[in-house]
Amino acid sequence: MEKIAKIDIHAHVTAYPDLVPPHIKTGCPFLGEEEQLAVYDRLDIEKGVLLPIVAPEAQWAILPNEPTKMIADAHPDRFLWFCNVDPRMGNNRDSTDFSYLLEHYKRLGAKGMGELTSNLYADDPKMDRLYSCLEDLEMPLTIHIAPGFDGYYGIVDELGLPRLEKMLKAHPRLKWIGHSQCFWSEISSDNDEAVRHRMPKGKVSPGRLVDFMRTYENLYCDLSANSGKNAMMRDPAFAASFLEEFSDRILYGCDACATINTFMYEFDEFLTSLRESGAIRESTYRKIVRENAIRLLKLDEA
Repeated sequence: MEKIAKIDIHAHVTAYPDLVPPHIKTGCPFLGEEEQLAVYDRLDIEKGVLLPIVAPEAQWAILPNEPTKMIADAHPDRFLWFCNVDPRMGNNRDSTDFSYLLEHYKRLGAKGMGELTSNLYADDPKMDRLYSCLEDLEMPLTIHIAPGFDGYYGIVDELGLPRLEKMLKAHPRLKWIGHSQCFWSEISSDNDEAVRHRMPKGKVSPGRLVDFMRTYENLYCDLSANSGKNAMMRDPAFAASFLEEFSDRILYGCDACATINTFMYEFDEFLTSLRESGAIRESTYRKIVRENAIRLLKLDEA
């Protein structure tokens, strides 16, 4: 079948791979731009969206905005970039106007914001103010949802994601890109406190995420990482129906951070198999791996 140049909605790259501390458990260094491009060449990925990490929770190093932009500028044919803002920046108040920072980065070419990993409640007033500024500036937001505050990174929500739903309602013009195990575990109704901490197996019975996708047209799904891979591969038949029903709001991604990561290759093979078998339509596959990102990020206007 024809190869389609993909767009990776979720990438993390350091400009200083020799300086960033290796992972404390694996000893593996963080990906630099050349290692990321090698992944892209293997997966037929034309471009990736670089996501800075600026919140300190559960991190041993951060990925600032400025070197992230420098990497994108050095490879304009291979990388785009989002900026990132912690809602405790500036005045650290509920009323802080983040448009000052967001407008600055948008002028520099940032296509959106994320990955938002600040360890605050998803509906914290500081978060709410940040969402309002993003909404006004028409900048999409990639979020990582966490189950709690102790030992986690990500915005915090309970089982069923009631705080996220509150914010989806409050900010209908903001394009939310959902990501993380706590996000994807909600695809099935058998989700519970234990399930949202691990990679569940077995058949999917439609859960809260399916309800959200049917109700809130401003919610998008990021297929990256083990969380996105597992949500799809645990039940291929359900995955095909999910991808078809929400084909306009699902985005291909990798979230490769280290050379030891292989999940992106396994998931790419799975998604390709759905295409080749006819489980999903050719048009659906094209939307997911490329066309949705072009539309969401307004790349056809560049």
